[in-house]
Amino acid sequence: MSKNIILIGFMGVGKGRTARSLAAKTGRYTVDTDDLIETKVKMKIRDIFAEHGESYFRQLEQETADWLQKNVRQTIVSTGGGFFQVRNIRKLGRVVYLHSSVDGIFEAVMQHPKAKKKIKKRPLLQDLEKAKALFVHRLPLYRKVADVEISVEGREIDEVVAELMGSLKKK
Repeated sequence: MSKNIILIGFMGVGKGRTARSLAAKTGRYTVDTDDLIETKVKMKIRDIFAEHGESYFRQLEQETADWLQKNVRQTIVSTGGGFFQVRNIRKLGRVVYLHSSVDGIFEAVMQHPKAKKKIKKRPLLQDLEKAKALFVHRLPLYRKVADVEISVEGREIDEVVAELMGSLKKK
């Protein structure tokens, strides 16, 4: 596991939680692309979208991907739900797609002690039909760029991380 590990997947699927657990097991550092973007422009993601629009945000994602490619090694990178669209995603490291249905994601988020805060952070999950339509559109795209796919639905984090570590050692 010498390359970066890039975690992609739909919003709320658990990329950050998986990254933190994997980091604890491997001793690697972890970074979150949304956190990097928020730090760079000193704005929350929702405010970037509201004030500057999606195309500006996607430009910031590409700049972040370019920075990661040049500067980051042996790190676990959790990404925003649309980050998989950056043109150099496969050059950043091993791409792992964390998969769950939208209903599975919503159920997991609702079981979290801070569910209201998590839903507020992901306004699209307030409109499940819209979320499902976006998910259906993105699913084949996630799978196209991924080196590995791991199902997380209804599973404990330790089980997910163990499978992920095993699949990365095989390749």
